[in-house]
Amino acid sequence: MDYILSRMSEQVTAARANFRPIEIVGGGTKRFYGNPPPESTGQEALQLQMSTLTGVVNYQPSELVLTAWAGTPLSDIEATLAEQNQMLAFDPPSFGSGATIGGAIAAGLSGPLSFGYGPLRHYVLGTQLLDAQGRILKFGGEVMKNVAGYDVSRLLTGSMGMFGAIVQVSIKVMPKPLVDQTLCFECDEQQALAMCEALRSKTWPVKAAAWLPADSGEGGQLALRLCGAQSAVKQASEVLGGQVIDQTAANAWWKAFRDQKTSFFAQQPLWRLAVKARTPALDIGPTAFDLGGEVRWVQAQAQPSAIRKMASEAGGHATLFRWDNVQQTPPDGVFQPLDRASIAVIKRLKEELDPKSIFNVGRLVAGI
Repeated sequence: MDYILSRMSEQVTAARANFRPIEIVGGGTKRFYGNPPPESTGQEALQLQMSTLTGVVNYQPSELVLTAWAGTPLSDIEATLAEQNQMLAFDPPSFGSGATIGGAIAAGLSGPLSFGYGPLRHYVLGTQLLDAQGRILKFGGEVMKNVAGYDVSRLLTGSMGMFGAIVQVSIKVMPKPLVDQTLCFECDEQQALAMCEALRSKTWPVKAAAWLPADSGEGGQLALRLCGAQSAVKQASEVLGGQVIDQTAANAWWKAFRDQKTSFFAQQPLWRLAVKARTPALDIGPTAFDLGGEVRWVQAQAQPSAIRKMASEAGGHATLFRWDNVQQTPPDGVFQPLDRASIAVIKRLKEELDPKSIFNVGRLVAGI
């Protein structure tokens, strides 16, 4: 692995000397996500391939810690964890078979189970980063107590590779629940939101709550995933009611929803709105929701400014997640513009790690 890292370092150093942009490529399953590439600077971007950096470096089931090279497929990591009856509790989406752990960290996306288990950034213990000077920088460690540089690892989570190439990650893993049961309810969006709001005052082990509209446009299906001890799941299930879904069918439903393989997610443009859970149904287009209403997936044709304004008024922000025409992307990028304080932090870190701005130019923040 030292040879591969050395070769990567040489590629980055040469690109930096020639002001050549670098595109970090893992499994390629999330290339649709983020801002489109900027107009050509006259030089073709160097594709820094991470797929050769694969394998689990260290796994301590008793300590609930796993360290892996960034190019390791998520499927390999999940299979390794399953042998010890453990899992990635942040439930990272896999938009294709080649999804990698490095890409998951760089994109910062969590799945339905993060409703109950918490988002990805809570599970990142440490990272190793290849910066624009060809250095391998280490942040954090393999134990929660080691907080040296831990905030930097969190900053790298969701940074879309703008500070450099993540080459290795250490993450906290979790035991699989003793019982995993899914309940289904036929209801419309507002009824589903009201049910999810009522759940927040309970101590029931609901770890995922998602609603998907019916293909007909009338009504939909709310799925609640209960995970925990048998007694707790049984008690909650008896009170909640609903239809208990066969485990195999339930697993397939959650995977299809998480990985956007249902017909709803095929329609574009698709916006992702992060809002307060108690926000009523938004009247801007066909909608599905995740995390009990905290994430709204909307097929919206409205102007980006109107969608962003609606998200801001609901205490959140909006992202153009998928589009079928680059002309649909806002001039200032697919992500809602950051405030000045956040931009200042990004620029300071960018100046330290990538002063010539060669890594994934504009992918997260337009122009940076």
